[in-house]
Amino acid sequence: MSGIRIASRYAKSLLDLCIERGQLDAAKADMALLHSVMEESRDFRMMLSSPVVKADKKIDILHKVFDGKLSDITMGFINLLTRKGREGYLPEIVTSFLNQLRTHQGVTVAEVTSAVALDASSRAKLMDAAKKLAGGEVELVEKVDASLIGGFILKVGDRQIDSAIANRIKALKRDFSENPYIAEI
Repeated sequence: MSGIRIASRYAKSLLDLCIERGQLDAAKADMALLHSVMEESRDFRMMLSSPVVKADKKIDILHKVFDGKLSDITMGFINLLTRKGREGYLPEIVTSFLNQLRTHQGVTVAEVTSAVALDASSRAKLMDAAKKLAGGEVELVEKVDASLIGGFILKVGDRQIDSAIANRIKALKRDFSENPYIAEI
């Protein structure tokens, strides 16, 4: 079975359990914490997927790192994954859980890439535009790419608003290279 399918099934099971027990907010916070730890620490991800480190040692490490920071339901879930030998899929499970939670709550992810970090007023304007495009609640993910020179690229679902200066310059170059003027002799 593929890793994506495994992650999706475990994430769905955890989501259903959290909904049933009314602990969705706690699980969301736990998964956000796990996601940030896994994004920042390659060593942590390597430890999870290492066949050399035994399951009981992984459980001890996870308890030392996350004791008091994760809810009981999430720690129990991680213990179950580790006992079943599926802890290597935890990064994919966390990502799948967060995506399924957004779908459950009707939240659309909007990605904005800008040349510089957004200020509060720009962020608010882009949130409004993204909400109009999505037709509902939006979670804004911000990225900075200096190669855009200026402006932004906003992606909401399959829609995109591109006002990046670099892309406008490329379009102008393309237009000038296709010069329709033919000199008469």
